[in-house]
Amino acid sequence: MSGSAEVPHVTDVALSQRLERAEAKASAAYVESRSHAAPALGAEWRDFDGTYAMFDGVGSPLSQTFGFGLFSSPTSVQLEAIESFFQERGAEVFHEVSPLADPVVLGLMAERGYQPIELTSVMHSRLTSGRARSHRPPAPELVVRRVEAGGEDAWAETAARGWSETPEAAAFIRDFGTVSARARGTVCFVAEWEGHPIAAAATAVHDGVALLAGASTDPAFRGRGAQAALLDTRLEYAASMGCELAMMGALPGSASQRNGERQGFRIAYTRIKWQLRR
Repeated sequence: MSGSAEVPHVTDVALSQRLERAEAKASAAYVESRSHAAPALGAEWRDFDGTYAMFDGVGSPLSQTFGFGLFSSPTSVQLEAIESFFQERGAEVFHEVSPLADPVVLGLMAERGYQPIELTSVMHSRLTSGRARSHRPPAPELVVRRVEAGGEDAWAETAARGWSETPEAAAFIRDFGTVSARARGTVCFVAEWEGHPIAAAATAVHDGVALLAGASTDPAFRGRGAQAALLDTRLEYAASMGCELAMMGALPGSASQRNGERQGFRIAYTRIKWQLRR
C-alpha cells in the first residue's frame, strides 16, 4: 500500500462525538438565529451535561436533542430534566440518538415509554485542501456563487422553489431558510443558470466539521448538474476553512444517500430518532 494513501476516519465513539456535536452546534446556532428573528417564540437551547436540547417552537422538527448518552453517562434524572425542558414549553420530546451512545440509553428509552420513529444515515467524507472535483466541469451556463449579506431572503426563496410541488413543505423551507441563512457558522450558496437562480444549498462549519444541508433545485431545472456543482463548491469551501470532515444526513436507502455514496461519502452509522409516547 502506498505511504501516501488516504486513511479514512474509523467509525468509533470519537467520530460520532465529532459529527453529533457539529450538528448540535449548527442547530444551536439556528435556534439563536430564530430567537433573534422572533423573540416572542421563546426559542432557546440548553446543554444538559453534553446533550444539546433545542426548542424552536411547538411542532418544529428542530425541537429535539442531539448527543444523548454520547458525552456523559445517561441517567433517568438527566432524562427527566430534558423532558421537563420540552414539556414546560408545550412541545413533544424527541431525541436523535447515535448507535455509539452508551447502551444504557436503550433501557431508559424503553422504561420511560419512548418509541423509535425515524432512521437517518449519518454520512461523512474526509476533506483535504486542493481536493479534486468529484464531477465533470459544469455547463458554461451554470455558475455557483456564495450568497453575500443581504441576499438571505432571496436564497431562501430559491430553496423553497425546490419544494414547489408540495406547497406546505415550500412554506416551511422558506421560513426555515430565512432563519438558517443568518445563523452563526452557516454559509449559503446558489447555483444560477444564465443568471437565473435555480438551486440552493448551505454549509454550516463547526470545529473542523462541515455540515451539508439545505440542498434543493427548482423542478424545472433538475438534471443540469446544479447540485453536483454546489456540492463541489461547498466541499472546496470547507477544505479552505480547514475542515477535516464533511457530513450529511439522509433517509436510509434514499436517492440522497445513494447520491452521497456516489460522491465519496461513507455511512458512519444509522441514527435513531425516539419520541416520548406517554
